[in-house]
Amino acid sequence: MIDFVHPGLLFILGAVPIPFLKGWVRKVFLVLVPALAIVAVLTMEPGSYGAARVFGQEILFAKVDKLSIVFATVFTIMALIGMVYALHLPRAGQHMAAFVYVGSALGVVFAGDYLTLYLFWEGMAFASAYLVFAQGGERAIRAAFRYLMVHVTGGVALLGGIVLHGFAAGSLLFGPIAGGGAAGPTDMGGYLILAGFLLNAAVPPLNAWLTDAYPEATVTGAVFMSAFTTKTAVYVLARAFPGTELLVWLGAAMALYGVIYAVLENDCRRLLAYHIVSQVGYMVAGIGIGTEMAVNGATSHAFAHILYKALLFMGAGAVIEVTGRRKLTELGGLYKTMPLTVALYMVGAFAISAFPFFSGFVTKSMVIAAAGQDHRALVVLVLTMASAGTFLHTGLKLPYYMFFGPDRKLEAREPPSNMLIAMGMAALLCIAIGVFPGPLYALLPYPVAFEPYTGAHVTESLGLLMFTALGFVLLLKALDPENTISIDTDWFYRKGARAFLWLAEKPLARYEKAVSNVSDSVVLPLLHGTARAGLRVDINGVDAAVNGLARAILAGGGALRRLQTGMVTHYALAMIAGVIAAITVFAVVWQ
Repeated sequence: MIDFVHPGLLFILGAVPIPFLKGWVRKVFLVLVPALAIVAVLTMEPGSYGAARVFGQEILFAKVDKLSIVFATVFTIMALIGMVYALHLPRAGQHMAAFVYVGSALGVVFAGDYLTLYLFWEGMAFASAYLVFAQGGERAIRAAFRYLMVHVTGGVALLGGIVLHGFAAGSLLFGPIAGGGAAGPTDMGGYLILAGFLLNAAVPPLNAWLTDAYPEATVTGAVFMSAFTTKTAVYVLARAFPGTELLVWLGAAMALYGVIYAVLENDCRRLLAYHIVSQVGYMVAGIGIGTEMAVNGATSHAFAHILYKALLFMGAGAVIEVTGRRKLTELGGLYKTMPLTVALYMVGAFAISAFPFFSGFVTKSMVIAAAGQDHRALVVLVLTMASAGTFLHTGLKLPYYMFFGPDRKLEAREPPSNMLIAMGMAALLCIAIGVFPGPLYALLPYPVAFEPYTGAHVTESLGLLMFTALGFVLLLKALDPENTISIDTDWFYRKGARAFLWLAEKPLARYEKAVSNVSDSVVLPLLHGTARAGLRVDINGVDAAVNGLARAILAGGGALRRLQTGMVTHYALAMIAGVIAAITVFAVVWQ
């Protein structure tokens, strides 16, 4: 019996045959692999697998516990939903990239050491970048290059942190960073690792890659991207930095930051991308609080968020698929021709807004309640305000202007049936988790002592939501989208890259040309003259002396060869002559 089958390898190896499969065979395969991965996750036993030693360090290919299982469960479920949504795609490239992307995310979730984590971490970056490149067009290609460069930079920081932390800790095993706690990491390696994780979590000011790239990805690629990268970062933060005080305030800032920028957005997928930043803020704050209830809340909210955010991106993607439009100022009146899409999208909108009987209500409220139990009144206030802002823009503004609002007379229809089926699967889970949270709570890393459906909680939530809806109605004209561009922190590396290119092409290039001219006109002739003089000295001096000595030695050797006759009598006479000569010299000297 096989104790452990790595679900990540099922996807990565499963990507290989995809180009060779055609028609319904490919479609069955694309659904079968995620289904097998779900079974592999649900049947695996906690433990450590694939231990080895590399360069004297212990490497652990897979570590299975409750935290990794809950993330792996939702990742494999989302992979199945995402592949159903993408079944209509005829080309294999996006399917292969999605498989490698999902497999790499699962590799991170089960990584037992930092080296294994890093390899899968980089696999995620390159596979997800392809989903942006695949859209084609100048905007998408530029966004994909920026996305890739940012993640490669983050990967370099992470690798440097792993090396430094490995030397400091004497181990590469993946776990809580020593000294994490409220004070944060205690060594430079730990800070670099934290920076690498925060970049993938899209924590401001390291967030702009998300809102830059996700709206430019393919319709199906954006669905996968909304589910995996940031939530993988949430997982590693929960694993390595629980209870780090800095994360509490970064998470609270994220929650408001994303909502404020969503107010300004006209692009439907960019608006949803900013709400990813906001919702991940709840998870980061929960991890920073670090209590069992807070970590449970962050984990459960990541689970729910993956499903409802994917549903929202699927709804927006369906509109883009059939209309080719994505700006709110260009959309409207689609409820007449896309009623199923509208209904399914609204399930996701109610879930992200934390309506009772939808998934966000039973997960987001756990994080806020944990902040209250930890006596963090300001954090509770900020997260509550962000929740109201989420409903205002994702639950009201976006669907109103995208599906209702002014009728733009667009020719539209329902998207392909596989897209509707995938949206239905996600919508069903959003409702099921909201109505029956018990199975999700049972998956969480710590025992759950939280009851979401209390009279006070339901009343408070509905009051906040209804007050927000009233504000939307009263301020509808003020919320009209405008066809503008919001400046975010990506402005710095966009302008910085242009400045660097100008520096390289103008001053540095001119300096290099001037140095080259001086070298050609002064330095090289001097070096050539010196070389020629040296050559003459070598030929006329050194070579002449060496050659003369060699000729003298050769002449002496020739004379000796003539004396060597091989006859003993000749040698005896020579010896006698030598003795006589020596006696003669001695007699002369001593006279």
